[in-house]
Amino acid sequence: MDGLLLIDKPQGITSHDVVDIARRKFNMRRIGHAGSLDPLATGLLIILVGKATSHFNRYMHFDKEYNATLRLGAATDSGDSQGKVTASNVSYAHISEPRVLEAFKGLEGRTENVPPMISALKHKGRPLYELARQGITVERKPRLVEIYRLTLLKYSPPDIEFEVKCSKGTYIRSLAEEIARRLDCVGHISQIRRISIGPYKVSEAKKIDNFDADDIRPCQS
Repeated sequence: MDGLLLIDKPQGITSHDVVDIARRKFNMRRIGHAGSLDPLATGLLIILVGKATSHFNRYMHFDKEYNATLRLGAATDSGDSQGKVTASNVSYAHISEPRVLEAFKGLEGRTENVPPMISALKHKGRPLYELARQGITVERKPRLVEIYRLTLLKYSPPDIEFEVKCSKGTYIRSLAEEIARRLDCVGHISQIRRISIGPYKVSEAKKIDNFDADDIRPCQS
């Protein structure tokens, strides 16, 4: 049993939880995922089964697309609604739709993206989120990423709903915080959904309670 499985991850569970579900379902250990999603996030998760796990890097390098909502006026330590509030009641009355569009335009192309402290990225062998839980903050080097497309779907204050196509390694929470900064405000992600990874679409994915071995597809050649 080798190949990949497309899963539409629900909110509230980790990517590793999905791997564990697949391991129990197929009664095998050699299963992993290619690119994690935060517990808050929903959407496309590529599960690699059997020998497909050796092709991990191939899938990690794909571009990705997300639909997300930036909520203005409050900041959190995680950059999303599951974190501890660090600023609140910040005015966003000065922000107009044209100004949002201007901020979006300025972020398209190559841009720096600073990994959040609450992330799985490692510092001296330890995940940053473990350090954050201990109240430790370390300097994170900005990553140079590519924002291919940043589209405003709806501006209904305090919420900015947008769609983004980006290169691997882009943290949408950090992107959202940068958008808020350019709008002279603060903000955090209130919802996020991954809609594609390379050629794979979430519309092709199976629900977590509705997949079987027949849904495993061959790896890309």
